[in-house]
Amino acid sequence: MNKGISAVLLIVGIMLIIWGIHSSESFNSGVSRFFTGSPTDKTIWLLIGGLIMGVVGLLGVLRGSKSN
Repeated sequence: MNKGISAVLLIVGIMLIIWGIHSSESFNSGVSRFFTGSPTDKTIWLLIGGLIMGVVGLLGVLRGSKSN
């Protein structure tokens, strides 16, 4: 995988995680947590997607591209 693409995936993953954390502190998520005991689906998907993209991007950046 190209290092540039990996870096973009890492940055977008971090941004999604931050967005998910902010979303978990929103009014809608608080109401959902009050009634169901868990945050909204949007919050969960933002955190999961950010985590997956961040890990893939980090592995790509650390591994680098092989030049044979």
